[in-house]
Amino acid sequence: MVEMIVRNVGLDFTGKPVVMLADKEERRLLPIWIGSFEASAIAAGLRDEKMERPFTHDLLYDVISNLGHDVVRIVVTDLKDGTYYATVVLQQDGATTEVDARPSDAIALAIRAKATILVSEEVLDKAAIFSDDAEQDDVEQFKKLLDNVEIEGSEES
Repeated sequence: MVEMIVRNVGLDFTGKPVVMLADKEERRLLPIWIGSFEASAIAAGLRDEKMERPFTHDLLYDVISNLGHDVVRIVVTDLKDGTYYATVVLQQDGATTEVDARPSDAIALAIRAKATILVSEEVLDKAAIFSDDAEQDDVEQFKKLLDNVEIEGSEES
């Protein structure tokens, strides 16, 4: 398992929302295409934005916490036929529970819980962009693209 950070969330060149995970050295980048609602939720979480009414991910985090559980980590476990799979790992009184989740929902929850984000080596082998293997200019252009995009409706007022 490799610990990852949310490098950015934005729109790809076709206008589809994507969250970019990166290892700590930013040597491996993992793009995961997601829905616009999840992209907005991830972006709001990254900005530590408090909404007038809670997003679904805020509600879920509050329910988990109020029931005495901690979100300790999320794990992107697999990639099959273009679909990513993830689990949310909860802990309460030393007992661990794993819950199946879409990676976008798991990432939005991890941000709120300040939980670790892990990706299996198998998933990285299948889908990561390796800066050692790719043209460095291409990786830098992709990073710049993500740095300069905003999710529709997420601009600060």
